[in-house]
Amino acid sequence: MMRTLTNLLALLLISTLLVHCKGKKTKLETGDAKTVADFIDFFSPATLPFQVTDSMLNKKETDSASIDYPAFTQFVPDSFLSKQFGKLKPMMYPLGKVSVKNAETYLFVKAVAPAKKVGYILAFDKEQRFVAGLALISSNKNSMPYQKGGMDKKYTVSQTFEQVGDDESVNELRNVYILNGEAHEFSKIVTDEGIANQVQDVINPLDTFPHTGKFSGDYIKDKRNFVSVRDGKNASTLLFFIHFEKNGGECTGELKGEASISGAKTAVYRANGNPCVLELNFSGNRVSLKEAEACGSYRGIKCFFEGSYSKKAEAPPARKKKKNPAH
Repeated sequence: MMRTLTNLLALLLISTLLVHCKGKKTKLETGDAKTVADFIDFFSPATLPFQVTDSMLNKKETDSASIDYPAFTQFVPDSFLSKQFGKLKPMMYPLGKVSVKNAETYLFVKAVAPAKKVGYILAFDKEQRFVAGLALISSNKNSMPYQKGGMDKKYTVSQTFEQVGDDESVNELRNVYILNGEAHEFSKIVTDEGIANQVQDVINPLDTFPHTGKFSGDYIKDKRNFVSVRDGKNASTLLFFIHFEKNGGECTGELKGEASISGAKTAVYRANGNPCVLELNFSGNRVSLKEAEACGSYRGIKCFFEGSYSKKAEAPPARKKKKNPAH
């Protein structure tokens, strides 16, 4: 009797496992997804920040975790893929999804053809309609040696490309995008090009500006991490310039602008045509930064405008030497 009961429980457990395994498809074929919701559900949730890297793109995948081309183009126009693949029909592999509450959903996917691989981000609106897509990185015989692309915690999308020059210098190009649903595209808001492996002096564009206001002055951690505050156009505003470098220079940020003084100890910066909102909170001889809204277009994707800076003491004005009276 006990053995029979044990066998029955084992069969029930196996049946439950089989049903569970069948509930989540590992391959999406033509006709499997009846709605956009089915298509989106095939992607596993991802945690921000999320990056698509060279190693991820070149990782060998099995067809058992793929999306057939007809199943993919049922919900994403084939004209979108043709920009990179022409008439080729690549195999698609889901990388992850990010859902914004009561708003859009982003899907990360890679497309693989015999001679080319591309990592994409796709955006669907809250009604689950395809809005826009962007090729983040690609791999072929002409691609740059190092690339990455992804999304930070503020839903800002970026691409980074590095290329070694003949003199072994590393040139870095970084593009930053935000979703523009009305234009059905990811709009580029910043292009930053520089030399990644050369340390250059930080130029403070406000250095010579007047600094007589109660908040004005230079607040520093060191010569590459500082907040410079200068007088604004009136008593209700101030000018500022921020530069920081973290993780050995792997993550940097820089922002110059005009902030409105709010209350007794706070100034708030709001960017035009950009979601960035930054607070500067003054207390004694210190200023603390708080990134209230996404400022990802002015910094790396793994760091934020934050932290506290101490005000640098100003040197007293030089005394004029008195001239000796003539004898």
